[in-house]
Amino acid sequence: MTGAAWLIIAAAFAAAAAVTAFLTFNSFTRTEAWRATVTPLASIIGSGFLICGPFLAREFGGAALVAMAGLLVLAYAVGAVVRFNIVHVENHAATARFHDPIAWFARATQAVLAIAYAISVAYYLKLLAEFTLKPLPVPVRWHALTAKGMITAIILIFVALAFSGGLRRVEHLAHGSVSLKIGAIAGLLTGLAGWWLIHVGHTPPAPAARLSTKSIPTLLGLLITVQGFETSRYLGLAYPQALRIRTMRHAQWISSVIYLVFLALLTPFLGRAAATQGVAGILDIMALVAAPMIALVLVAAVASQLSAAVADSIGSGGLISELSRRRFSVPVAFTFAAALATAVVWLTDPVQVVALSSRAFAVFYACQCGLALLVSVRTGAGSRLHRLGFVAVGVVCVAAALTGAPAA
Repeated sequence: MTGAAWLIIAAAFAAAAAVTAFLTFNSFTRTEAWRATVTPLASIIGSGFLICGPFLAREFGGAALVAMAGLLVLAYAVGAVVRFNIVHVENHAATARFHDPIAWFARATQAVLAIAYAISVAYYLKLLAEFTLKPLPVPVRWHALTAKGMITAIILIFVALAFSGGLRRVEHLAHGSVSLKIGAIAGLLTGLAGWWLIHVGHTPPAPAARLSTKSIPTLLGLLITVQGFETSRYLGLAYPQALRIRTMRHAQWISSVIYLVFLALLTPFLGRAAATQGVAGILDIMALVAAPMIALVLVAAVASQLSAAVADSIGSGGLISELSRRRFSVPVAFTFAAALATAVVWLTDPVQVVALSSRAFAVFYACQCGLALLVSVRTGAGSRLHRLGFVAVGVVCVAAALTGAPAA
């Protein structure tokens, strides 16, 4: 490798180590505000951060950054609906009777979320398998079967841990990996920025922009890559409403900056990104910057996918148990969610599962829009403009659920 490549590697790993150490040992990261911020933030910038560049480059070419901005605007609009519900739906639910129509709709929405979480477990573990297997010499004909077998084994381990009471300990360990994941992402951004500085004036041109109505379903099929902010909606036992609203907004701001900076830094590589295959194409791009950078991608991938899969597994099982009014214990409910995740694993490929997960969460977000509209009309909360906004965002979410397409 050249001296410039070694400089990039040194800067990237130094940034990763510094950010990880700061987030691990700084007193600010032990405050309630940071803990409430990092839960949605870690969900948003996990897997999506790693796969959005190649996917958007294939479909939009040089307009990948514009497409990412549009997706983030949609996510922020949905986040505004969820923030409205944190106050008004929760306040209404606190006094509503069990058979109140809005209470029934809220429970139906939780059922949708439980299914979406179960599907997302398959999505996260699919990505984990793809990133783990890509550097290994697995024959092409055995790759899909090996990945599915690996994922099924992980899900079975999750089920065993759920019945033994050990899954919560794994969840705490996974949450502890957030600092490592954010540090790895900081290292990736630093490495890309270093490549820009060294090659300034000699970067390859971006591919031609491609924007058309046919691209919209693909963009909507990537909704899962900016999903995660809704976790603030269900942290009510841990944090007050005002804090959850503020920190969810901060998480979306921070993640949006990271996504846009990342896509901007990827501009010289968009042509190569468009030619990559599968969901782990970012590994090929990092190899062009400096081969050791692949290690940072793998750390970010494993940490983000495993922590997200554990969290969503617990979330799905907990919701199913709650919806059954505790007729099913959490481990039994967790087994139902695990069975659905396993079915999704074996019936979809890694690209299809991205779109399927996006559709599942689009249905949940559409339900959130419906809840917001019902509570607004019932209680008088919000203005007519708010209600028009709920309808508009809901229509887009329904369109995403119906038309979201794999980014292939």
